[in-house]
Amino acid sequence: MKKLYIFDLDGTLVNSLEDLADSVNIVLERHGYPVHTVEEYRYFVGNGALKLIERSLPEEARSEAEIRSIHAEYSGVYMEHLLCKTKAYDGIAELIEELKSRGCLLAVASNKPDIHSKKVVEAIFGKGVFDSIHGKREGVPTKPNAAIIQDILAELGVDAKDCIHSGDSNVDMETAVNAGIDRIGCTWGFRTEEELRAAGAEKIAHTPADILRFTEDAE
Repeated sequence: MKKLYIFDLDGTLVNSLEDLADSVNIVLERHGYPVHTVEEYRYFVGNGALKLIERSLPEEARSEAEIRSIHAEYSGVYMEHLLCKTKAYDGIAELIEELKSRGCLLAVASNKPDIHSKKVVEAIFGKGVFDSIHGKREGVPTKPNAAIIQDILAELGVDAKDCIHSGDSNVDMETAVNAGIDRIGCTWGFRTEEELRAAGAEKIAHTPADILRFTEDAE
């Protein structure tokens, strides 16, 4: 077993795609911009809210000023829709419970804004279940920069060799590579197995239980 299990949030612990899509579409529609399908948002997310807004806007509207204006409006809308449809993936609650029972530390490393990340995690899993929750914070680079992982390791006093990062996208795998930690790609989220392997996934989990099995096998 590992001492510390770090998880991405959206697409790994929780399926938040519909709430994200609904919130962005509300703002786009207000401003007369085309809206997008939930499936299209599968490829818009992963690099933080500013990048989400940039990708959702028509190319001719992607000025820095417009991105930031739409983003500010979106943040308020999303806070209202944060937990309308978002829920944990099947098997995640059982995995978290089992890891906790074995004395493992748990952390979240997400490009979702920090305030949103904490609210979602605590609402769905309960306060204190995760030992560390890091979302996007001012002045800290987003994933795939390794800063978020390094901050979690320092906070919890764990060496890189004693933790593993699980996520559903190339961004998550590249983050783990950059941090020098083990990594598992999760296929139930927003991206494909091919993308995960190409980005450096060492193992591919098709169910949350696979994460436990893989790390038990490594003992």
